[in-house]
Amino acid sequence: MAEDLALRNYAHIGDAVWEVFVRDFVILKTSNSKQLHKMTTDRVNAGFQKDMLEFISEELTPEEAELARRARNLPIPVGRKSIQHDYRLATAFEVLIGYWYKNDENRLKYFWDKFSGTEFFS
Repeated sequence: MAEDLALRNYAHIGDAVWEVFVRDFVILKTSNSKQLHKMTTDRVNAGFQKDMLEFISEELTPEEAELARRARNLPIPVGRKSIQHDYRLATAFEVLIGYWYKNDENRLKYFWDKFSGTEFFS
């Protein structure tokens, strides 16, 4: 049975899970602290997360697409108004990551394998 959390809660945990996934990936690429930081911050930001959502959007189930749609419509913090479009899509991506983490680890692993096998992670 799926855990029924608020969208913001899924986004909160999804943000953390995404960062751990990215960090786990980049530590295999270098031990240079500057490069680790750059490789991580290049992938843990609204623009990159927006790209990842667009990359997987065709593979989302109707339930996942609805979850992402609802997450895109959450109110945006005042400081994010300048990148509102990217921030909304990044939030939707984080909600999906959080949802899969709490409810469907196989689906999370499927998409993680898909992400890490692309040019986005080379």
